[in-house]
Amino acid sequence: MKIDIVSVFPEYFEVLNLSLLGKAQAKGLVEVTAHNLRDWTHDVHHSVDDTPVGGGAGMVMKPEVWSECLDELLHLEPATITHDCADAHNADDGGDAVDPAAETAAPVAVTEATVEGSSEGGITATAVAGAHTTGEEKDPESITAGTAAPKRTRPVLIFPNPSAPLFTQQDATKLSHADHLLFGCGRYEGYDARIPQYYRAQGIDVREYSIGDYVLNGGEVAVSVMLEAITRLLPGFMGNAESIVEESYTGENALLEHRQYTKPAEWRGIKVPDVLLSGNHAKVDRFRRDEALSKTNELRPDLIEALDCSKLDKADRKTLMALGWEVSGAHPRRH
Repeated sequence: MKIDIVSVFPEYFEVLNLSLLGKAQAKGLVEVTAHNLRDWTHDVHHSVDDTPVGGGAGMVMKPEVWSECLDELLHLEPATITHDCADAHNADDGGDAVDPAAETAAPVAVTEATVEGSSEGGITATAVAGAHTTGEEKDPESITAGTAAPKRTRPVLIFPNPSAPLFTQQDATKLSHADHLLFGCGRYEGYDARIPQYYRAQGIDVREYSIGDYVLNGGEVAVSVMLEAITRLLPGFMGNAESIVEESYTGENALLEHRQYTKPAEWRGIKVPDVLLSGNHAKVDRFRRDEALSKTNELRPDLIEALDCSKLDKADRKTLMALGWEVSGAHPRRH
């Protein structure tokens, strides 16, 4: 997997060379490159922001700088769009992440006409209609005339945004199938809203995600969170692949993971549950399953409500009923 990160603080991502992600890079499973957005500026101050149109506090990141950077990293030519694009987060898929390996870009018409109010000062299109319709990513330096490009999934462009849909384990799972992820880290009051709008119009799979109901100073922390959640799902990334099978939020009927214990069996007067020391694997599995149901009921009842009752076994149903849930319908509901 190829990962590009654009930030005004690329040094922040030196931490990605540590631990399992560092080992994954050494093994060639992941290629991570952090780029400095200021490298695409042309003024003496290397400015990447300007005042908000319409007034207001703070500064907004300029589309001109972002477009030069993203065009280069995505191998795109500048174009001027002549139609309104969906102005919603992750509009291509209704807000739900779609497996990039199964997606192809939609045809896009571009023209030499100028869009009124374009931040590019009336740049004329040098791309052609349908230029990004195949879902193939072509490296201009590796393709010769008459040679077909290798089949690849289209790149996914991701912006952290506190007002976007919440990033979930399901999103991480689907994005782990992509060949190329490009993360853009916003700062200040954020990035100009036309940036994701424009790249959606060029057939790029653009996603905007929040990692929680709070605001950070920039997108670097959020990108690190998403990147780790995605890459740890790659085959060969974890030392033991089984360690990600029963984690919280994982699987079709996702629950919180059961509580974990290690040695000694008693520590400061607190004992490990006896069943975990019994050696009876069936009883241990049942205990952990009941623990997961109980913990999820206590902390995330919304996950219980989302369970598919047809996929619960008799013991699951008994546990949920004891916790106060009715399980005779399609999904559990409170008594």
